[in-house]
Amino acid sequence: MSAAQNTSGGKNLYGIRHIAFIMDGNRRWAARRGLPKEQGHRAGAKAFRRVVKYCRDIGIRYVTVYALSTENLKNRPEHELNSIMRLFDDYLTECLREMEDYNVTFRFLGDTGIFDERLREKMRQITGRTAGREYVLNIALNYGGRAELTRAFNILSASGKRDITEEDITGALYTAGCPDPDLIVRTAGECRISNFLLWQASYSEFYFTEVLWPDFGPREVDAAIAEYGRRRRSFGGA
Repeated sequence: MSAAQNTSGGKNLYGIRHIAFIMDGNRRWAARRGLPKEQGHRAGAKAFRRVVKYCRDIGIRYVTVYALSTENLKNRPEHELNSIMRLFDDYLTECLREMEDYNVTFRFLGDTGIFDERLREKMRQITGRTAGREYVLNIALNYGGRAELTRAFNILSASGKRDITEEDITGALYTAGCPDPDLIVRTAGECRISNFLLWQASYSEFYFTEVLWPDFGPREVDAAIAEYGRRRRSFGGA
């Protein structure tokens, strides 16, 4: 492992600053138990809280979660999306009530303009009131990597920018100010990136697991970190 090794509470994080999660498997988790999809999403929301808290507790400074893609919004039934948005609304309400305990900066990645004004106002309040805190949680909603890049190019073009550099593009992304993810974890056995952090993932390590997202927790985070520690990151070098 070529990266500097950071430790927190005796746990070796192998230099990891940023972990991103593609949270997959809620519906399969419910189907295997004969439960409605909504119960799978509810269990997934609990796993989300559990994993984010654990990452913060062990010293991972940046966490990004793929909560809702643009494709999800186009292809999921309306009643299922309504259930997901109710869970998200509940989470935002919880954050507003308890944010002083979190020491986390909340950021929302994606085109949030499609959501109702009440949700957008909660997001604005949370991002404004948590800015500058030690840990960062990026929640990707109505997000797609291609759309993010298109938006960045349009921002740079509108500013009159010429001879655009990699740094210019990085600074125009939703994730501006965050380091690229060291490790991207996808649950539920799928081995694809699904239009997630296309620019930022250039040198990320990927960890794919059969574990469904509602069953994911600290032990699985530790397994992903341990696997990362066994790899040698060359960043294109020898």
